[in-house]
Amino acid sequence: MDVYLVPVGADRYELYCEIPDEPNDAAGDAPRGFFRRLMHRFREMIADAERERRHGPPDGAARRGWAGRLRAKMMRWVTESIAEQRLLWHLRSLTVARLYFPDDLTEPQAVEILRKQLGRDFDKHRFWLAIDSVGFVVSGLLMLVPGPNLLAYYFAFRLVGHYLSLRGAKNGLSGITWSHVRSEPLTELRRVLTLDPGVRVGRVNAVAQTLRLEHLVTFFERSAVST
Repeated sequence: MDVYLVPVGADRYELYCEIPDEPNDAAGDAPRGFFRRLMHRFREMIADAERERRHGPPDGAARRGWAGRLRAKMMRWVTESIAEQRLLWHLRSLTVARLYFPDDLTEPQAVEILRKQLGRDFDKHRFWLAIDSVGFVVSGLLMLVPGPNLLAYYFAFRLVGHYLSLRGAKNGLSGITWSHVRSEPLTELRRVLTLDPGVRVGRVNAVAQTLRLEHLVTFFERSAVST
């Protein structure tokens, strides 16, 4: 897998990757066991959110009253969570990966930034895994209330997401053999940070086309801090 060290500020970086959408194999009977069922439901929600990201909401979804609006908000939140954690989710199963970094950095500098970022991610997701585990248990009390337990679904999604992210960060630190590649286009992203946001979009789009990264422009504009 290719991972990109994207400069988003004077001394700030974010890890970024793009992975093709996987076929939806979450359909079918839910497996036995609490955690397996939770993972099964998690994959179904991810598949639904990815389809809506690509093709828009199902026909008529916006006309289903408060339930439709609530579902739309939940899908937007799930999609944002995917964008933030997808890289870590995929790192957990890898043994090799390639890091592209701006060519105005040395390789040791890039490796240090990578490890610091993964270390922060590990600590952050370990903390929230503990918090959301408590929230999920407490939300179980609402099972006595008629209707869907949306609070439990919320904590269940966060619980699984933080668990997978934690495993990905840990594997990125100690289980993956990294190769390192200098990238001049990534250095160009550092230069455009000084430009007005309305002007730099074209430059960022050119970098995205060079690197063949479909969603880099959206990611960069969401993450970048002008200097």
